Amino acid sequence: MRVLVVEDEQLLADAVATGLRREAMAVDVVYDGAAALERIAVNDYDVVVLDRDLPLVHGDDVCRKIVELGIPTRVLMLTASGDVSDRVEGLEIGADDYLPKPFAFSELIARVRALGRRTTVALPPVLERSGIKLDPNRREVFRDGKEIQLAPKEFAVLEVLMRSEGAVVSAEQLLEKAWDENTDPFTNVVRVTVMTLRRKLGEPAVIVTVPGSGYRI
Repeated sequence: MRVLVVEDEQLLADAVATGLRREAMAVDVVYDGAAALERIAVNDYDVVVLDRDLPLVHGDDVCRKIVELGIPTRVLMLTASGDVSDRVEGLEIGADDYLPKPFAFSELIARVRALGRRTTVALPPVLERSGIKLDPNRREVFRDGKEIQLAPKEFAVLEVLMRSEGAVVSAEQLLEKAWDENTDPFTNVVRVTVMTLRRKLGEPAVIVTVPGSGYRI
């Protein structure tokens, strides 16, 4: 899952990004509304965590632009106000969910994951395919009943492949969904991660390389 965090309080923004990355999400961070619009124009995000009171371009206007573009990105709006009228107004301009500050980080993660599931065809909370069971919420992976310990990026790649339900996923798509914008697009990080993931999942191999196209399970 790829997430954009838009928050002008830099310490909070960086803390949220760090926490989401620990949950195997690819996260980009910006600190004002103008930068958010620039990122949204060039990158595909599953979820935008959007502070409402932003400098340069207000969070409401960022949200309206996302709706205007007609993209499937979901918006989780943050605000320091817990007033009901503010929450209603935020939802009316196009936000998909609303979370007042201060918030419990566990709730933020749960809401981001719930919104991320709404950007694609609905799938069960626990994904199962080819003897592999992946639970995104618990960050657990089992193969034939045996737990497999994965690093965050390995988990993220496996989740993208599992969610594709047998369709081929290109290296570019994996790079877009599992890594942030600071990753060199010409790096071999996808190939290396897939190789490590195959080794950890064991034999027989379940990740198939489709020459010239990508990977599938």
